[in-house]
Amino acid sequence: MLRPVVHLLLHFVVPALIARQVTADERRRVFAVMVGTMVIDLDHLLADPIFDPGRCSIGFHPLHDTVAIAVYAAMALASLLPQLPKRARWWLRWSGVGLLIHVALDGLDCWMMRW
Repeated sequence: MLRPVVHLLLHFVVPALIARQVTADERRRVFAVMVGTMVIDLDHLLADPIFDPGRCSIGFHPLHDTVAIAVYAAMALASLLPQLPKRARWWLRWSGVGLLIHVALDGLDCWMMRW
């Protein structure tokens, strides 16, 4: 029962630690965007049961599959394209990073379920 609670807390703690690395005037926005990426967990509503503590979400839910993860990585990398407007690069960077953190934590949870 403790594992799901720790897992959920990590979805807030890790973005907070990342957000601390940016300038003080951007911290709250960066944190909010990265925590906002947890909206990808809405794909759990398509599963039956909606929550199964023994199920690995990576590869099971549509927004947690390898194609989606590749899109999240492309978002983070697209932020490096100078021809994109600065605001678009900012949103792509932090949304992509937040989504990658999310699936990485979910992957860590899957790995820990095996032990």
